[in-house]
Amino acid sequence: MNFIEVLLSEKLKSRNPMLDIFGADRKVLQIACQDFTNYLKVYWNLVGRETNEFELANKLEEFYQKEPKELEEFIELWTGIWMKKWGERVKLLIGNEEAQRWNKVTKILNNAEPVWRRLTNRREMQEVVISTLIKNGEICGTSILAENLLKMELGENKKRYASDHEQVLNIVNNTLRKARELTRSKGPLIFVRIDKGYYNNNEF
Repeated sequence: MNFIEVLLSEKLKSRNPMLDIFGADRKVLQIACQDFTNYLKVYWNLVGRETNEFELANKLEEFYQKEPKELEEFIELWTGIWMKKWGERVKLLIGNEEAQRWNKVTKILNNAEPVWRRLTNRREMQEVVISTLIKNGEICGTSILAENLLKMELGENKKRYASDHEQVLNIVNNTLRKARELTRSKGPLIFVRIDKGYYNNNEF
């Protein structure tokens, strides 16, 4: 476990003792860690810098050494907001629930995958969209949402972009507009499919 995982796992467990952070609910911790990392990159103006991961680790360690109590309070506050957003934005799909809608989205995402993989600057594109989501108050599932928004734009409008340069600019601009619209929406944005047997074998 890294430093961020240790800090966040304690806070998530204190917010919801039912979470099996190191077992069935490990994905919750992984997404929270990625979201917290993304949030700090925006907070400390590290978006778009090649060495941002290294700089972020240094800043966080320095913050922890100088102001451990302030950092703990910050994480406590952030985790509370994140858990509230998780409840609003993530929906578990049981069995074939909403299968038709899910299949349509999956088809578009799969259609975009080969083009997405060819884009050499997809990481930078994703970071720009993540930054827009966070600045507009969306802090949960930011990496997932950003990548899927970009892929949806690609999958739906693959024929529109003539050159790589035009493709990147238009994809990012169109996706940023959709990202801002998305932050003003209500209800779930991330759908996680689970097997019916999960609930049969994990009764609360």
